[in-house]
Amino acid sequence: MLEQITGLSRHFTTETLRGHLLSRSTRLDNGCLIVRGYGGRRGTHQKVAGRAWAHIAAYVVFVGVRDPALEVTQVCGARDCIEPTHLRQVSRAEVSRRRVQRPQCRNGHEREIDPGTGRYRRVCRTCSRDAQKRWRERQAAEVARGRASF
Repeated sequence: MLEQITGLSRHFTTETLRGHLLSRSTRLDNGCLIVRGYGGRRGTHQKVAGRAWAHIAAYVVFVGVRDPALEVTQVCGARDCIEPTHLRQVSRAEVSRRRVQRPQCRNGHEREIDPGTGRYRRVCRTCSRDAQKRWRERQAAEVARGRASF
């Protein structure tokens, strides 16, 4: 069963992997079981137990046999969630449809529709504008200190 998990360290058994995942996770109020993997950012897919994706390892260990033709995804939308009731196997097309239909960016700003394609823009203009403003402020502060980096 564990051979279905790409990148998994060969030293794990089903029981030790289950314990490892549970020891590295925290339960949130909304029911999500958030794992702390090798990645430093919260909200991104995490790797644990070698180079294995935590959500795929959790699906195999907690739910059962995984179909390699399908993607494992979280129903709750938290990409670092390994709660077995939140994990589903869906087709790649379904994953793409869900991704395209998000009307808001990760910071909650409404996305604009690109007139050329009729889809939501990939880059949020508000977030991009704010990032540019922060960059200009940092550059102005460096110029004021006499250390221009551009």
